[in-house]
Amino acid sequence: MRNLIPGKEVPDLKVKTTKGIEYDLKNDSPENFTMLIFYRGLHCPVCKKYLEELNTKVDEFREKGVNVVCISSNSKELAEKTIQNWDVDNLDIGYGLGIEHGRKWDLYISEAIKEEEPDAFLEPALFLIRPDHTLYSASIQSMPFARPKFDELLKSIGFVLKEDYPARGGK
Repeated sequence: MRNLIPGKEVPDLKVKTTKGIEYDLKNDSPENFTMLIFYRGLHCPVCKKYLEELNTKVDEFREKGVNVVCISSNSKELAEKTIQNWDVDNLDIGYGLGIEHGRKWDLYISEAIKEEEPDAFLEPALFLIRPDHTLYSASIQSMPFARPKFDELLKSIGFVLKEDYPARGGK
């Protein structure tokens, strides 16, 4: 059974960030959406490319009233290495989300198959959350690939806002 249903409230979410603050979804008050991006972690070259692309477009999301937060189950040390080694200086990077909490978000969990991977980690997902903390849209992956394209997402958000397009899939 799914935990997340469009139009329904999402689970609580609190994580520490590499900027030294605790991010709490309940306290986030975007103009239009919060975009939560769950990524696999420092070990993932696809995540690196994806977040580095987002880093160049985050201002466009903000102009559309979208707050952006990127989250992994990585430790503080690995999250800090992410900031040092990836070009993600414009992003808020949260870390330490527990595997069991990831399950509340319907995330897929993987076990390490390579030495550089954590024993267990979250697979990628992207959520758009309304200011009232209800789910608008979800893209949940079981692999590192097939993620939403940021340019297409920006166009879609523009359409959604212009047409007041409702959340779908709630039945």
